[in-house]
Amino acid sequence: MSDTSQLLEERSGNTCELCAVADTLEVKVHLDIYKVPDSPKNVKDTAVLACETCRKQLEDESLVDPNHWRVLNDAMWSPVPAIQVVVYRMLDQLRPEGWPVDLIEMMYMEEETKKWAEEGIQRGPKIIHKDVNGNILHRGDSVVIIKDLDVKGSSLIAKRGTAVRNISLVRDNANQIEGRVGPTQVVLLTQYVKKTSKED
Repeated sequence: MSDTSQLLEERSGNTCELCAVADTLEVKVHLDIYKVPDSPKNVKDTAVLACETCRKQLEDESLVDPNHWRVLNDAMWSPVPAIQVVVYRMLDQLRPEGWPVDLIEMMYMEEETKKWAEEGIQRGPKIIHKDVNGNILHRGDSVVIIKDLDVKGSSLIAKRGTAVRNISLVRDNANQIEGRVGPTQVVLLTQYVKKTSKED
């Protein structure tokens, strides 16, 4: 067990720090580390312990169930900055639901923590990645390359028909995804890939 895992388990009491579901002898809950995106380098504690349900929804906006996050009215009072940041960002994402607005107004965060939370919130048009057929791509999907592609900065050619599994999305560019072709991590243009399936 890593030092981070041990520290988070001790801090949380083997409980999801967001929805408070507990891992007990009677009920097994898969708790794992969720690293807070866009964390400042000078902050030591940048992770929370979260259950699979919370983690999946944090990592894939299309899976977000607003009713699941009503539990944040407890987590919002945590004194842990990393938890405050995750709570604030999710509540901000759910603003259109109405009820999160009141919780945001009640939250208290130190100025530095609020800045950290705000910096990770995407403003302006939402970036959506789509394959050649217009299918929306999500982190973890599998795609197939539809034409031979030269990989910049190397002699590698990504061949047509190559399957690329467990892709990640380039945050600030809707036309680019990342994935592994053989041993090499590459950036691919979405217009040259076709979605096949989502990884479990």
